[in-house]
Amino acid sequence: MRQPLHNLAFESASIMAQGQIHQPVLVKEVLTFLAPERGGIFVDCTVGAGGHAGAILAASDRARVIGVDRDRTALAVARERLGHYGRRFQAIHGHFKELSGILDALGLTAVDGILADLGVSSLQLEDPHRGFSFQREGPLDMRMDQGQELTAAELVNTLSEEELAEIIYRYGEERAARRIARAIVTARQKRPIETTTELAELVRRAVGRRGRIHPATRTFQALRIAVNEELQDLEAFVATAIDGLKPGGRLVIISFHSLEDRLVKRALRRHAGRCLCAPPWPAMNEARCPRCGAEQRVDILTPKPVRPSLAEVAANPRARSARLRACQKRPLAAEGSEH
Repeated sequence: MRQPLHNLAFESASIMAQGQIHQPVLVKEVLTFLAPERGGIFVDCTVGAGGHAGAILAASDRARVIGVDRDRTALAVARERLGHYGRRFQAIHGHFKELSGILDALGLTAVDGILADLGVSSLQLEDPHRGFSFQREGPLDMRMDQGQELTAAELVNTLSEEELAEIIYRYGEERAARRIARAIVTARQKRPIETTTELAELVRRAVGRRGRIHPATRTFQALRIAVNEELQDLEAFVATAIDGLKPGGRLVIISFHSLEDRLVKRALRRHAGRCLCAPPWPAMNEARCPRCGAEQRVDILTPKPVRPSLAEVAANPRARSARLRACQKRPLAAEGSEH
């Protein structure tokens, strides 16, 4: 059942009052790679409540942050939280896939750093009306941009058993995807599945209890990814972000599950000139592989993903699955050089 949009000003004030501010992950590491103390313009493509953006702004009074997010509620919180930085912080409603158009609209040809934190924020998880968490009863919504039409309820109640199984298996890496899809289709024949707790209990009954992780975790992840098309534009975003960096500029991406991390890893390797073809592209005169597009545009700063420390995970359990990857755009003179 679709819910009306909240009053953003009231909701943001309520969230601030309740202390439900998202605790950003890997903040020290983000600052190390972006190096905002040098000053310049930085784009936080998933600004959320402004945790990372605030840290960047606090690092240097010569740093400016453009905060982009498709969640209007989060943007309202970020504006209120970072308002004391004045014109150094600018909040824009949009999707990271629109980065090129956003920079064009602002009259910017390139920036000094770009950040994307691909996780779901506490603001979204802790608001039962948003339907992201199976731990709180609410409508099966899961939209990051509440202006879009598609909701999780529509997927659950309209897709075929085969389509549901494919989504749950592909995006949730859930081995019991067919069993869960069958249980959903059987249950909805009696009445529509409308709430988060209703779906979570249905999944629990279908697969049983398994270890410490709730059996509905992977199904909820899969539906959220499908509703928001989270993986669809990720590789293209990496290319667009690199295009939008100045030489020496840095891109930092934080992912929270293996599907995202594999896409980011693959994209960064390709833009570092590592051919993905089989057989691999021979080191000839061409600066770019004509098949996979591998081209040495960046240097990878993280040979392996950076993970949170044990202390950070203890303080913020939601950080436990975070993985950070970063790269630096090569100088113009080096771009297109032979491998």
